[in-house]
Amino acid sequence: MKLILLSICTVFPILLSAKTDKKVSESKKITVAAYYFPNYHTGDPRNIKSKGQNWSEWDLIKSAKPRFQGHKQPKVPLWGYTDEKDPIVMEQKIGAAAEYGIDCLIFDWYMYEDGPYLNRCLDEGFLKAKNTGKIKFAFMWANHDWNDIHPYTKGTPQKLLYPGKITEKRFDEICDLLVSNYFILPNYWKIEGKAYFSIYDIQKFMDGFGSIKATKEAMKRLNDKAVAAGLKGVHWNIVAWGRPVLPVEKVPADYPELIKNLGFDSATSYVWVHHVGLPDRQTDFNKARDEYFTFWEKAKKEFSVPYFPNASVGWDPSPRCDLKSEWGNFGYPFTNTIGNNTPENFKQALQMIKEKMLIDSNGPRIMNINSWNEWTEGSYLEPDTKNKFGYLEAIKSVFK
Repeated sequence: MKLILLSICTVFPILLSAKTDKKVSESKKITVAAYYFPNYHTGDPRNIKSKGQNWSEWDLIKSAKPRFQGHKQPKVPLWGYTDEKDPIVMEQKIGAAAEYGIDCLIFDWYMYEDGPYLNRCLDEGFLKAKNTGKIKFAFMWANHDWNDIHPYTKGTPQKLLYPGKITEKRFDEICDLLVSNYFILPNYWKIEGKAYFSIYDIQKFMDGFGSIKATKEAMKRLNDKAVAAGLKGVHWNIVAWGRPVLPVEKVPADYPELIKNLGFDSATSYVWVHHVGLPDRQTDFNKARDEYFTFWEKAKKEFSVPYFPNASVGWDPSPRCDLKSEWGNFGYPFTNTIGNNTPENFKQALQMIKEKMLIDSNGPRIMNINSWNEWTEGSYLEPDTKNKFGYLEAIKSVFK
């Protein structure tokens, strides 16, 4: 009898420890999302009209050149200049993302008053890929004005092609589309049963409704439609930025107040340069990282909702600058860049973000990365001929 009791007493702590370790492990799991910019396919009707039949932003990448000493251009994709509306192409991307620790792709989603833009990548490529279920997806509504800056000639007026503002009637139509075509899909990303939906330009979003009250009512209508479809609602996320990047951007006066008044569930960022100054032609990656961390601490204190931190791979929008124009820090896309953004420095930034998140026992366990494929802004995880899979390997080593 003593031997049996001794055996039980010896084994029980081990079982208890194993259960505890499992709980600790689960509590430390951080969801890693990456933004996806879908302008690397041919045949979009709007691009055909403004750029020609076979144009995509790969054209800008192919023609990019160094603009100053030490400038590393052009960037060459290891997988080639693939067409993302092809399901086979997206199968390769999905497979790599899942293998290297990306849990979700947040598509920059373009929907205007007169219809969609850049949707073929998602609708024909990603969702028809045989392995689409291996990874979650979600939307960040990139509802900013779209100006013709691909490429941009310095000093010329920027032509507005597609206004971001939409009417209330159009928004209700968009709500039906979101719920029936996307939110109800099994691999659409949900947080506690709510479909994640992020707004890039909150000011432009509110302009369509005319007031905070009307905007809140519109948000409730989408939430109600999601509930009626069997979901627990919509997880509303706001993208906060303090420094305009695109020429059409206007910073709202008070993000904390808007978050509270409109009832957002969380906040996040799209890219470090929305919060970081770039004083040098090639501002050091680690300097940009530290300045972003300063903003992160401020956001955690000021925002009444969880803030999901961001890691940026780099910054260099020079491929969007007309090669015949003088290059300098004149305003987007003519801006200073982020240099020294090696896979090693990126990995260190990820490790620091992870440690900062885990120190906060009650903090969120979600972060995002800019970006899976912002090639023309110099911030991409996809393998190139120089770094190969270095950035993806950094994610895998830190988070998987």
